[in-house]
Amino acid sequence: MSAPLNSFTQRATPHVLALFRVVVGLLFACHGASSLFGVLGGAMGQGGTVPTGAWPGWYAAVIQLAGGILVLFGLGTRAAALVSSGSMAYAYFSVHQGSALWPIQNGGEASAMFCWAFLLIFFTGPGAWALDRVFFGDRDQEPAPAAQGEPSAI
Repeated sequence: MSAPLNSFTQRATPHVLALFRVVVGLLFACHGASSLFGVLGGAMGQGGTVPTGAWPGWYAAVIQLAGGILVLFGLGTRAAALVSSGSMAYAYFSVHQGSALWPIQNGGEASAMFCWAFLLIFFTGPGAWALDRVFFGDRDQEPAPAAQGEPSAI
């Protein structure tokens, strides 16, 4: 990769990760809100809501709304992303996997995609624009590598 392109991608990476986190969090929160409050087409696109306390739908919707909002704002990002990823893995294997092998065949594309997206957010962290940074500083950031010719801190 050329040096200018490499330099640009290195500078842009935290901002692109933050944008990815914001979009995934917003979409997930909307999914939960539709099931809990009947907005945006309602539960399962059929209108209405999931009955309060119904297992597992209502609990999944609460995780979707709360996890989505936390990830959207970058607050408790890694924990929220891990719980959200696990919730989607559970949804995939308990609801979709039994009817067919592939997500395209069993209607589990959204569950699989959200599961992997949240797992990526868990490992990469919140990116540049996160409330985690406001409250806790840059603890998620790795130290920058030493420039060539400088002694390492190790």
